[in-house]
Amino acid sequence: MNQKEPLASDAAGRAGCRIALDAMGGDHAPREIVAGALLAAKEYSVEIVLVGQEEVVRKELAALTEHTPRGIEVVDAREVVEMADSALTPIRKKRNSSVRVCANLVAEGRADAFVSAGNTGATWTSARMVMGMIEGVERPALAAILPSQKGHTLLLDVGANVDAKASHLREFAVMGHFYAQMLFGKEDPRVGLLSIGEEEGKGNELTKETFRVLKETGLNFIGNAEGRDVFNGNADVIVCDGFIGNVVLKAGEALGEFVSKTLKQEMMATLPRKIGGLLAKSAFDDLKKRMDYSEYGGAPLLGVKGGCIVCHGRSNAKAIKNAIRVARDFAVNRIGEKIQAKISDLHKREHSSQVLID
Repeated sequence: MNQKEPLASDAAGRAGCRIALDAMGGDHAPREIVAGALLAAKEYSVEIVLVGQEEVVRKELAALTEHTPRGIEVVDAREVVEMADSALTPIRKKRNSSVRVCANLVAEGRADAFVSAGNTGATWTSARMVMGMIEGVERPALAAILPSQKGHTLLLDVGANVDAKASHLREFAVMGHFYAQMLFGKEDPRVGLLSIGEEEGKGNELTKETFRVLKETGLNFIGNAEGRDVFNGNADVIVCDGFIGNVVLKAGEALGEFVSKTLKQEMMATLPRKIGGLLAKSAFDDLKKRMDYSEYGGAPLLGVKGGCIVCHGRSNAKAIKNAIRVARDFAVNRIGEKIQAKISDLHKREHSSQVLID
């Protein structure tokens, strides 16, 4: 998602928003993380708290800029959660890790949201157990924004829950519905269930049961969505478990890179193609931008109290900058609070309906 895309409300850019950034998380940490923070500090009206081993973070700052910009603060965290560590590491062993300290800052009200490109399981666990869950939500879900022929599609879950029940997918659909309302400005976003066929009876036991559950939610449920619907724009929200969603997300990213590189190779193969490529350069640049994961920053973890944005492990400075923008928009639009209010209202109405039935 870039600045021209949905969710840049009139609230975005409001002064006083503070984002905690895990400076030690990611394949290219801390250099690319710190570089992304500097880019964000220049472009957006936001305060950034860099969390990590202070001497390491300050060394990177010194290498990248002569003077640390106003609005950037460093908070020391002595431990680092590695990619190979378990999801419970920041809770049980490394309580002074950068990702855990980020979650602490949000829970204590010292930051509005946090961003991490580190261990996804550890980030998910820290947010869920330290920041807490929205009442009425059992499992949080990672929601990724993907380009489609008609704009964008919200896909969730994309990695937070590799095993899920129908009740969890129901929660994902409800949260996705409300998030898409705010994100795309659609009053009644179309919600689809990812499966292997459009017919109600297609899929495994989980999708069949979830289909029956989603029909009763009152959402604009359009039925099963196939893999092609992720990118053709036939649905605004597509729901699946985190295992399938992560495969779709990573496959889509890889396909985008493949198409971009192949086009470049083919356009450079002959002189006429090179000339044609120069004439069509702006079109190819726009296509590459739409398919570049770094333009979308990161995926919000819906269902936790406070904002948590999970980035790709190999995020570069541009991806981190855009993730900070997503975190800022999430915070200033008070999306977590709005989802909490909507979930609470939904449960009240369901309870009232059940009482009338009884």
